[in-house]
Amino acid sequence: MAQTVVLKVGMSCQGCVGAVNRVLGKMEGVESFDIDIKEQKVTVKGNVEPEAVFQTVSKTGKKTSYWPVEAEAEPKAEVEPKAEAVTETKTEAETKTEAKVDAKTDVEPKAAEAETKPSQV
Repeated sequence: MAQTVVLKVGMSCQGCVGAVNRVLGKMEGVESFDIDIKEQKVTVKGNVEPEAVFQTVSKTGKKTSYWPVEAEAEPKAEVEPKAEAVTETKTEAETKTEAKVDAKTDVEPKAAEAETKPSQV
């Protein structure tokens, strides 16, 4: 059964690309593959198992992971994560506000202590 496997592979030079090219060229079932050093993306098409492709590319010593699913999702699916990101940003802003309130609270008792100490001396 032909399928497409997309991996994120840490490649910094043409030597890295050559290493990935060699192992995929020898792999059984691979019909075609594309190596994009700029995006650090390797796309393999053929009668292959995703885990087998992953293991084969990992043997090059390059950091390898499956390409994030969100990047391949339909545009409709992308709208939902963006909405979540906005919610997370608001939460971060609220957290920062709370931290500022806590910082002011901590400063006030110290100031009160400082005022108390001179009057006792």
